[in-house]
Amino acid sequence: MKKLILTITTIAIFAFATQTTAQNQDVVDIAASNKSFSTLVTAVKAAGLVDALKGEGPFTVFAPTNDAFGKIDQNTLSALLKPENKSKLTAVLTYHVIKGKLTASDVVAALKKGKGKVTLTTLSGSKITVVQNDKGIWLKDANGNYSMISKTDIMASNGVIHVIDTVVMP
Repeated sequence: MKKLILTITTIAIFAFATQTTAQNQDVVDIAASNKSFSTLVTAVKAAGLVDALKGEGPFTVFAPTNDAFGKIDQNTLSALLKPENKSKLTAVLTYHVIKGKLTASDVVAALKKGKGKVTLTTLSGSKITVVQNDKGIWLKDANGNYSMISKTDIMASNGVIHVIDTVVMP
C-alpha cells in the first residue's frame, strides 16, 4: 500500500509540475534568461558547449542551479572554469545531458518499469542512475552522490530541462 501511495504521489507531482513552455527558445537561451542558472551558463561558455547545446537535439538537460554549484568547493569550481581544464569541465557538463527528450512522465514510466530505478547514458558516454524513493526522484552519479530533481518539464525548442539541486559528477 505504501508503494502504491508513493507511486501515485510521484506521478501526481510530475504530472502537475509547473510546465514552462518556451518553444521558440533552445535550452541555452532558457538557461541564459534565468539568473538561477548564471553559473551553469558561465560553465557552458567556458567549455565551448554553447553551439552544441543550441543544436537540433533533442536534449534532456539536468540543470544545476547556482545553489547547486555553490555546494562545490570554490577552488575546485574556479579550477574547472580555467581554459586548461576545459576537457574536465566538458566531461562534467555533458554528464548532465541525455540525448533525446525525456519528460517527467517519461521518467516516471521508466522508473515504474525499472522498479524505481533506471540507468541513462549521458552525452559524455557515462552512466547516471535515476532513482525513486519516498522523498522524490533523484539522480545518482558515478560516485554514489545524489541530486534531487526539484522542477521538471521546462520545455525548449530542442529539448527539455529538469532542475537539480546538486552538481552530479562522472
